[in-house]
Amino acid sequence: MDALRAIDLGSLPLLSDAETRSISAENPTGERGGGAHTLPQSNSPAARLGPGWKARPCITLEPGVITQLANVEGPGIVQHIWITVSPQAYRDTAIRFHWDGEQMPSVEAPLGGLFCNGHGLRYNVNSLPVTVNPSGGFNSYWPMPFRHRARIAIENQ
Repeated sequence: MDALRAIDLGSLPLLSDAETRSISAENPTGERGGGAHTLPQSNSPAARLGPGWKARPCITLEPGVITQLANVEGPGIVQHIWITVSPQAYRDTAIRFHWDGEQMPSVEAPLGGLFCNGHGLRYNVNSLPVTVNPSGGFNSYWPMPFRHRARIAIENQ
């Protein structure tokens, strides 16, 4: 699998036929050109920009609701996750990763725990697989390959 070659820094200069996709609140399937389709609401700062701008950069996690963050048909590799939330969500929000149609998640953790911020407390983290920036952005660089489909969901508990 040629795409698997490009998941470590040692293979960074090697050519690959892999395609990249960006998953976001506007484009949870990673569809090519799938972002910036949301029309800005009249009270949004983006309202004066018109169509074609990223008018939905974030989502609100309603209490008790499971929100699908990504639903991607594969094969592929999740290579980077960037997410920001308020500190109360570190323990009260569960994130789940499902690969290839499985019923039970392969990964299920409190959101903060997945990013080395357990016990509802926020800490800066600076490592190769996980970084938590001083301004609060959670980043994960764990390569997570899948053959047919990846689903990532988050539940505000």
